Amino acid sequence: MSNVIAIDGPSGAGKSSVSRIVGERLGYLHVDSGALYRIMTWQCLANGVDTDSPEAICAFAGKVEIECRPEAGHIAYYVGGEAPGDRIRTPEINAHASKVAREKPVRDKVTALLKGMTQYGNLVVEGRDITTAVFPESPARFYLTASAEARARRRQKEEVEKGIANQSAEAVKASLLARDAIDSTRKYAPLKKADGALEIDSSDLTLEQVVETVMNALPKEWRA
Repeated sequence: MSNVIAIDGPSGAGKSSVSRIVGERLGYLHVDSGALYRIMTWQCLANGVDTDSPEAICAFAGKVEIECRPEAGHIAYYVGGEAPGDRIRTPEINAHASKVAREKPVRDKVTALLKGMTQYGNLVVEGRDITTAVFPESPARFYLTASAEARARRRQKEEVEKGIANQSAEAVKASLLARDAIDSTRKYAPLKKADGALEIDSSDLTLEQVVETVMNALPKEWRA
C-alpha cells in the first residue's frame, strides 16, 4: 500500500515548491494534479471547445488521452506522446482552467488518473481536492494558504522568470481571487480545508519553514 501525502490550497500558496522538496527528501514521487486540469483546458482550447458551455466540455472530456509516467522523482504527463511544457502555464489557460475543472466528467477523469498513480509507489500529491475527494483517507493531509498579496507576488515572479507573462501584481492578484471564488464554490469537490487537515499559513514563513512543518507532522514511520 502506497503512502500518500496530500497537500491542498489555493494558487500561489507554495504547494508545488513544498511538495517537490518533501518528495525529494523522502524519495516520494511528486504529483501535480493541477497540471492535469490545465492539460484538459489546453486540449479544450486547442480543439475549439467552448469553455463557457458545460455540455461541450463534458462531451469532450472523455476524448482526451493523458499518459502518466514516473520520471526523475515526479509523474510526467504526455498527450499524443508529447509533453505540454509551459503551454499549460499561460494566462489564457489560467483564465479558462476553473471553468473546465468544475465539470464532473473532468474531475472524475482526473481523480481516476490520480488514484491509479499509487501503483508507482509513495506519492506527495498537490491540488485543490486531494485531501477531501481524492485521498481523504491519508493520515498526512495539509492545507497550505497565504494572503492574496503574498500569493500574487509569488505567482508574478514565477511567470516572469519563466517568460510566459508580464502581468502586474494587481492583475495576477485579480486572476487568483477570481479563480479562488470559482474553485471554492463549484458544485463538485470544491476547494476547502478538509476536517483533520493541518492548515499552514505560509504568508510570513520561508519555504524551508513550511517544508519542516510538513515533515514534522508526518507519521513517524514515514520519516524513517
